[in-house]
Amino acid sequence: MKLSELYWYRITPLHFILWPLSILYSCFLSIKKLCYWLEILSSVKLPVPVIVVDSLSVADHNKPPLLLWIVDTLLRHGYTPGIITCGNSDYPGSPRAVTVRNVPYDVDSKTFLLVQHCGESCPVWIGGNRIAVARALLNAHPTCNVIICTDGLPYFRLERDIEIVIVDLNSQSYGNGLLLPAGPLRLGLQHLAKASIIITSAKPNRQNNLDWQGNIYNMKLINETAYNVLNSTLQQPIADFKNKKLHAIADDENTQWFFDLVNKSGLNAQLHDYREHHLFKSNEIEFPEADAVLMPEENALQCKSFAHAKLWAIPRKAWINDELQIILMNKLQKSS
Repeated sequence: MKLSELYWYRITPLHFILWPLSILYSCFLSIKKLCYWLEILSSVKLPVPVIVVDSLSVADHNKPPLLLWIVDTLLRHGYTPGIITCGNSDYPGSPRAVTVRNVPYDVDSKTFLLVQHCGESCPVWIGGNRIAVARALLNAHPTCNVIICTDGLPYFRLERDIEIVIVDLNSQSYGNGLLLPAGPLRLGLQHLAKASIIITSAKPNRQNNLDWQGNIYNMKLINETAYNVLNSTLQQPIADFKNKKLHAIADDENTQWFFDLVNKSGLNAQLHDYREHHLFKSNEIEFPEADAVLMPEENALQCKSFAHAKLWAIPRKAWINDELQIILMNKLQKSS
């Protein structure tokens, strides 16, 4: 078990020390939200609808497939979306666009994945100030009529028209149930009752006795095929890699689902785990004796500039009931 899992899913003496800080953080968020509601602090309403998509906990590895599903849904219904994100929070920087031809060093793998998929159809901008980033995007792309904010759940200054919260409704979803820094939660569980839309990729566990009145929709994550990084048109089922000598590489954010997939698929692969937000180098994917090297898509695309013919990416695609599309479009129409 990883160090982060040992920390988030347990109560230790360290948690008793940090617990008062979690209480202070919760009080700070509540007071801040109240100040915006009472208009003591001024919030900002953008000229276009804003959709905030974020995970309740710090583990947000299921967010990229959902974001891509939302972008695809909006495009198919005639909208022109734009994405804003803080990117790598260690180097927020000023507002700037990220394109496949211009990727700053501080862009994390999730943002890079969005850029690779969205291309020119959905601009992606990053920066430390979400409102400044959104305004810069709208100025550069006046046809954009929907903003998707990927990391603004507790950022109350930016008014949102639709809030989509990602949470897995199982016994380990909330870790030890504490807010940061003693636990993994960005907001308290009571926030789920007020969320516009709740997305889960796991069935509710009977141990969860939470009475939510929000809209809960199940997201099925599909990862049945792989494609060659040098030639994305070359695709094959993951099962076809059986009986081949493989190396499977992922960073800490993707190891759990990716290595589980490798094992469940019966692949004979040597596993390589790197730290979170690891910047891969060419020598780390070089295995002359291997028949193929497999990586999660967001990690594999980071290696595109030095990829070889044996490198394969495994994407994750989200499938969600059509009912959510209808609700999302109805909410957007009311917000326009």
